[in-house]
Amino acid sequence: MSTTMRAAVCVKAGGPEVLEVRELPVPQVRDGWSLVRVEGAGLNRSELRTRQGHSPNVAFPRVLGIECVGTVADSTDPRLPAGSTVAAVMGEMGRAFDGGYAQYALLPNALLMPVSSTLPWEVLAALPETYLTARGALDALGIAPAGGGRLLIRGGTSSVGMAAAQIAAAHGLETAATTRSKDKAGALAAAGVDHVLLDDGGSLAAAVQAFWPEGPDQVLDLVGTSTVLDSLRLVRRGGTVCVSGSLSGWLIPDFEPIAMIPTGTRLTAFHSDTLKGSTGQGLLQRIIDEVEAGVYRPNLDRVFALDHIVAAHRHMEADRATGKTVVLPWADAADAPTD
Repeated sequence: MSTTMRAAVCVKAGGPEVLEVRELPVPQVRDGWSLVRVEGAGLNRSELRTRQGHSPNVAFPRVLGIECVGTVADSTDPRLPAGSTVAAVMGEMGRAFDGGYAQYALLPNALLMPVSSTLPWEVLAALPETYLTARGALDALGIAPAGGGRLLIRGGTSSVGMAAAQIAAAHGLETAATTRSKDKAGALAAAGVDHVLLDDGGSLAAAVQAFWPEGPDQVLDLVGTSTVLDSLRLVRRGGTVCVSGSLSGWLIPDFEPIAMIPTGTRLTAFHSDTLKGSTGQGLLQRIIDEVEAGVYRPNLDRVFALDHIVAAHRHMEADRATGKTVVLPWADAADAPTD
């Protein structure tokens, strides 16, 4: 194994151009940590915000990336033999320590989820953060395995939104989902969404009530702070809103819970950090098995080589993606589109 690797380093807070591909030393294994050869890393909006300087306590330079898949290159943990296929999500990856935008990542053993998969690396890389978040958020909403009910997904063409739509459809829910682009409506329909709504930034009340006069039973809000109050007004009385995305930021100015949450309506949240490591391993394996069986069809939007990380962030920041964007650290630059 080489003593050096290529990594995309965020050198300071700023635009996509602050990501620089550099040659770095391969990290050395230490007690409680394993070295992973990264075969794929999904891109996430939280990395965009970290790059912009909005994540507190992140020191630059930093290798970003809150998730990755790959194989164990070296470990002192007997449950993680060399060559094992693993996935990792969250746990301060790409924030407190270097993350998945590299050919190798030194990661805490507690974060690693050994899995079995025959999927191509780019498909496997599209699953961990996206599908664990979607499944966890639907569980937080109280979606029953038996199905039934009406679910509205705000931010439907995000990677988590597309995954949630597929899972909900498989459970027999009637679904509606929003998009800000007419060009993306077909992708939502293909994911099993029954009602596609164009979100122009205003209230969705009239559009939703046209087919659900009493409102949805649940709202999965992936847009976040700019829409959650409207979601609370939209959901039927006694229904539940789950915030599990931050496409519009992290804070609601002047939030007054008693005045703004209708009586009997529930507001909850889901954070994928709760499904890291051994807690999420079984669930991720079930997701992989279901993808391999054709129950879900991951929405892989674009695949970029590491050399094209700037183009990948521009693609994400311009909201061009419909589904998941993935970076392959070992891919030749000619193998992946530059946008």
